[in-house]
Amino acid sequence: QVQLVESGGGLVQPGGSLRLSCAASGGTFSSYFMGWYRQAPEKERELVASFSSAPSTTYADSVKGRFTISRDNAKNTVYLQMDSLKPEDTAVYYCNAKNPWTMRNYWGQGTQVTVSS
Repeated sequence: QVQLVESGGGLVQPGGSLRLSCAASGGTFSSYFMGWYRQAPEKERELVASFSSAPSTTYADSVKGRFTISRDNAKNTVYLQMDSLKPEDTAVYYCNAKNPWTMRNYWGQGTQVTVSS
C-alpha cells in the first residue's frame, strides 16, 4: 500500500517562495508517475505539475515559469518548488502517485498553502 505524506505548506506573502515535499513509502517509487494537484475552496482539484513516463514533466499554464517539480528517487521524495507566489495559488496541495501498470491513484492528505499579505 502506497502512502504519501506532504509537508512544507504554510502562509507566505505574495512574491514569496515555498517548497513542498512528498515522502512516499510502500511502492516502487522510481517507477510511479508522480505529481502535485491543488484544490481551492469551491473549485475542482486541478493538476499543478507532474512527471509522466521518462523524464517528461507537465505544468499547468498558470504556474509555468514559477513552479518546478523534481524528485529524488534515493529518498522516495518528490518536491514542488514554488516561486513568485500569487494569492490565486492559495489552495490545498495534494501529492499524487500513479501506478503505471494498474493506473491506480494514491493521494496524500494535503498541505495548505496560503498566499496573502
